[in-house]
Formats: sequence, structure tokens, C-alpha cells
Amino acid sequence: MAELDVRLVDEDERAFRLDVSVREEGSETRHRVTVRREDFRELGERFGSPEAFVRRCFEFLLEREPKEAILRAFDVREIARYFPEFPQVIGAP
Repeated sequence: MAELDVRLVDEDERAFRLDVSVREEGSETRHRVTVRREDFRELGERFGSPEAFVRRCFEFLLEREPKEAILRAFDVREIARYFPEFPQVIGAP
């Protein structure tokens, strides 16, 4: 199981920016993730914080691909381009 470290590094009126490190099997990847406030309201608010939402997004991704395949920098909206089921899965209680 991967160890995730998710940190909010910046925010403004439009978006949150977070750094994520994924450690697993003696190696680590680092990622910069942008979450638009409108996406957080629509998909992530039930998680309580942008950090908890992005953690769940990475759990979703890691269930489907290795950490090395995850983009190094992306907006959470891009996840649905690769995994169309993302909004339904992440939005389900």
C-alpha cells in the first residue's frame, strides 16, 4: 500500500494547489495538483478539505495505475479524461 503525503501549498480565489508525494516499495514520486474551487464544491466538499479530496483522488488513481504513470502536474479535471468513471466514483458516498 502506498504512503501518501498531501500538502496544501497555495490557494487563491480560483483554485487550491497541492503537492503530493507517493512512497511505495522504496521509491517515491512527486506531483503538483490543482483543484479549482468549483470542482472542490462539486466533487470534493464532502471530504472536508482539499487535502482529503486529493488524497482520495490519488487512492482512485493508484487503484488503476502505478504511481509512475500518474502525471507530475495536473488539474483534477484531467482525471476524467483518462478515467471517465471518476466523477461518479469520487462523488459516491
